[in-house]
This record gives sequence, C-alpha cells and structure tokens, in this order.
Amino acid sequence: MRNIPSLLYALAIYGFIYLPVAVLVLFSFQESRVPIPPFDGPSLKWYAALMADKRVIDSLLNSIIVAFASSAVSVALGFLGAYALARHKLRFGGFLQGLLTAPLTVSYLIIAMGLLITFNNLGIPKSLLTIGIGHVVINMPLCFAIIFSQMGAHQANMERAARDLGAAEWQVILLVSVPMLWPALFAAFFLSVTFSWDEFIIAFLVSRFDVTLPVEIWSMLRTGLNPKTNAVGSFVFLVSVFVVLAADLILFRKKKS
Repeated sequence: MRNIPSLLYALAIYGFIYLPVAVLVLFSFQESRVPIPPFDGPSLKWYAALMADKRVIDSLLNSIIVAFASSAVSVALGFLGAYALARHKLRFGGFLQGLLTAPLTVSYLIIAMGLLITFNNLGIPKSLLTIGIGHVVINMPLCFAIIFSQMGAHQANMERAARDLGAAEWQVILLVSVPMLWPALFAAFFLSVTFSWDEFIIAFLVSRFDVTLPVEIWSMLRTGLNPKTNAVGSFVFLVSVFVVLAADLILFRKKKS
C-alpha cells in the first residue's frame, strides 16, 4: 500500500511526458482527414501520402545531409579541442575550456540572430551550408564536453608509449587516441545528429529555399493539424529515439567494459 502513491506519481509523470506523443502517433494512422476522436483506423494512407510528397522528401534529404555533415565536423573540431586542452598545458586553458562550452548556455534564438546578422554582413546567401554552420556552432561544444570528459590518464600513458616507440604525432592521434575514444566519439556524433535533426530556430532563420524537415513541418502546420502532419511528426520522433538509443547503447557498453 505504501508504494501506491509512488506508483501513481510515476504514472502521472510518464503520462504527462509520453501521452501527447502517443496521441500524435495514434492519430497518424487515422483514416479520415480530421485527427480527432473517435479513432478511425488504422490506416497507412497518410504515410503513403507523406512518401509521395516531393517537398517532404526533399526536406528529409536536406535534414539527413545537414545532420550528418555538421555532426562529423562538430566531432572533429570537438576532438581536436579536447585533445589540445587535455594533453597540453596551455596558457589560459581553463578560460579556453569555458569559452568552448559557453554556447551550451546561450539560447538558440540568440545564436540564430547572431548568425543571420553575420551571414548578411559577409554576403553569404542562406542555404544548407549556413544551416550546417549554425548546427556546428551549437553541437561542437557538446561534442567537446563529451570527448573531453573521457580523456583519462591511462590514455595519455598509451599515447606517451606510442611516442617513445617512434610514432609521429598524427599516428598517435589516429592510431592510438581515436580508437581508444571511439565510444565517446560515436556517442557525440549520434547526439549531434539528434539535435541537428530536431533543430528548428536556426534552420528557419538562416535558410531560404532549401529547408530542413522541421521547417517543412512548420510550413505544413500553418494550414492546421491533419493526419499527414501527425505522420511526419511521428517519423521525426521515431528517428530521434532510435539515434539516442544507439548512442546510449554504445556509451553504456563502454562503461561496462
């Protein structure tokens, strides 16, 4: 009996978090054009309509390109920054570390406005490239923090041993450091893909004709809710969950080993 309040509290919390998502997914299988009770289905007609929509498919491909490209750049820059600060005693190293992680505390809206002003002043047109640059700005600090936290003394000893055996610095980084840090690198990459995949504000402000999927979803929502928007929303949610679970499996498997 003493566990009943705790159980009810847990059900209330999880219901508050997941009930809207469950409703979104459920009514994406609605047969009629209006996503309201009573449920009329199940039907895959709206998913078929989604796959036949050229604008949605183009924005989906744009999101994949931006997410993977910006995440790869973010991981590379984050690794180089973490390696420099963890393996070398730099002047003002603590200040530099704080400077690299500072964007994590800044609103995406402020970052997007700063990027928009910068691109306009430099004459850089809005495109997938500008979206990718914006996503590197917000994801690189995350990658740096994850990788930096995993760079321990035992890895430094292995790197020192490799240098003693005649390895060049690039060999130490590529053949020793990177293989030892691959779980952190993959976790940082997958989380960056997730954040880039879902990000809307920066993609909305610094894009024009080539838009990502969240921006296309916003355009669809301007005409009101329908099962088609529910279907694309469910698809985005399922992809995000898959990527996060993959990152968790890699990271926790490394900790257990």
